[in-house]
Amino acid sequence: MDTSEQLYEQDATGWRRGLYDDVKRTFRAPIVNWIFRTAVANAPAFTRYAWGQVKPLFETRGFARVSVRYRDAVRSSLDLPTYRRAETGVSPAEFAELRGQLATFDVVAPRLAVLFETMDRALHADHDPTPTDERWATRPYPDWLDRERGSPPTMVDTPPEDLAETVDSLRAFHGFEGDLPSIYRCLAQWPTFLDTLWTDLEPVFEGDGFDEACERSSEVVDEFVSNAPYRPRLAPDDLRALGMGDDAIEGVQGLFRQFNTGPVETVLPALPALAATVDASGERSLG
Repeated sequence: MDTSEQLYEQDATGWRRGLYDDVKRTFRAPIVNWIFRTAVANAPAFTRYAWGQVKPLFETRGFARVSVRYRDAVRSSLDLPTYRRAETGVSPAEFAELRGQLATFDVVAPRLAVLFETMDRALHADHDPTPTDERWATRPYPDWLDRERGSPPTMVDTPPEDLAETVDSLRAFHGFEGDLPSIYRCLAQWPTFLDTLWTDLEPVFEGDGFDEACERSSEVVDEFVSNAPYRPRLAPDDLRALGMGDDAIEGVQGLFRQFNTGPVETVLPALPALAATVDASGERSLG
């Protein structure tokens, strides 16, 4: 699978554009994440089928519980700095945009975590959930939660030179060798703020609290996926029945295994923390 190939939203037509609309509506975020753009570009028929298999998980109150518990697991583990607009070095309009874009990443973090874990297990025939016998497990997702919170993220292709030291530190912390993840290419639009933010956050993220945040948020995801109310049919035998060959199956297995391990294990928990520094984080309980 060529992970450099992506189908961007503005280039998508027909059912592909409709699928992107559905992903945004279901994820409650104005963004089609890289994983979808890459999967649609490389394996469109598989992606259409797989989305139909996993979408119901995100439409339940059970997942709504996960989304707020994931956020709380991160935030309650960390003593985070917070910034008023005057402390960020950006204009009022820029600050509003910064907060809106970070809110989007805050929304998608638990959704991507559940997506990656579910897909990785299911594609390797390692997903045999024990559904929870509770009404909330299959009740509809609440209409109000995370609705219309974020704004579409924009990103720089290459961070400015004066961020070189910060970029190197971010890569080293998360274990990235190539491009920065989207969240930091987004924050690089405001280089002064990113430099200040990482100077303050690096010792926090290097401490035991961030390890706890990663562990606790991972436990929230594991509990949901292990007790999922529905069982997506994505095992290799299911895909062979659809006409997929072994090479194609190995390709999608590798894609989702890649995104369920390694740097993503620290990047996703970082998203609610980053949003919280500018008071752009969402609800931490269903009330």
